[in-house]
Amino acid sequence: MSRPALEHSTISVVMPLLNEVAVIRRVVGQVTDCLDEKGCQWQIVLVNDGSTDGSDVVLDAMAANDARISVIHLSRNFGHQAAVHAGLSHCDGDAVILMDSDAQDDPAALSGMIDRWQEGYDVVYAVRYGRKENILKRTAFITFHRLMEAMASVDVPRDAGNFGLMDARVVREIVTLGETDRYFPGLRSWVGFRQCALPVERLKRHDDTPRVSFKGLVSLAKTAMFSFSRVPLLAFYGLAMASMLLGCICIVWALYHKLGTGVAIPGWTSITTVCSFFGAINALGIAILGEYVARIYDQVRNRPAYVVDETRNVGRSTTDRATEQDQQLLAELESLRSEVSRLRSGEKQRQKSSVN
Repeated sequence: MSRPALEHSTISVVMPLLNEVAVIRRVVGQVTDCLDEKGCQWQIVLVNDGSTDGSDVVLDAMAANDARISVIHLSRNFGHQAAVHAGLSHCDGDAVILMDSDAQDDPAALSGMIDRWQEGYDVVYAVRYGRKENILKRTAFITFHRLMEAMASVDVPRDAGNFGLMDARVVREIVTLGETDRYFPGLRSWVGFRQCALPVERLKRHDDTPRVSFKGLVSLAKTAMFSFSRVPLLAFYGLAMASMLLGCICIVWALYHKLGTGVAIPGWTSITTVCSFFGAINALGIAILGEYVARIYDQVRNRPAYVVDETRNVGRSTTDRATEQDQQLLAELESLRSEVSRLRSGEKQRQKSSVN
């Protein structure tokens, strides 16, 4: 697919942030330097997800100095995925780059992403390598991505996070999805379009205090698993068969000793063992069903993913523009209906005139 020349294109960069006052100016400076080198027009959307370290003051000053920097202050901390959704909903570029603001996503990779977009790719996602986290987190990330690759109903690329570029039409599709629990890499894969990978080294954080806790990462992993896989539910077919097999073995073993050897079997041992086993399976099944039911409940309540407190240099959101386009289409459709009705009335009058 052909793209407009870069000098006629606008690249939006969306960066959610939480308490990154120490590094945000440097990261934004590196991003703008890269975009200026490409010779394109650009916009940077900074989403303040409830920062309490003075980031809001720095962001407002940056927006005041450059109208190309947009700032969205959320009313509280809604979480990283909600901040991502807010940023994507308020960008105007022909292509949108989503990246973290903690200096772990390498700004030097933006040039390669833009080049791939110019070649016709709609999505260019970063495949991370060389992580600098501790061994526990690296193991957890590796395990999660392998499990997602094996279990997901869509092809979610291994070791691909949020960092990547999307064409504007891809962003529109993702923003309009009605998901309450969002796992962005999964949604990006689900919408499809022409996608490619770009290997990018994962840099070290500027400090040793990650903004997303290990508990938060586990919660996000659960969202990914339950949103894009039915394996947790389908696994109970296997557990049911294993339980049936174990029960049959216990029955055969008890009958053999009762009828064959005559050895007395203490009843409480077998009963306790079997009851404990099946009780554990039932508890596990209820817990997994509860996860799905809780997500259904959240979806039915239909609360917004985020609430905006204040904005700086922000125009209409993608959702607003999509709504306006829908209204224009409805108006055009109504006009066509009126024209068809008018033509039909005229035809009927001509037919009556010819009959008379």
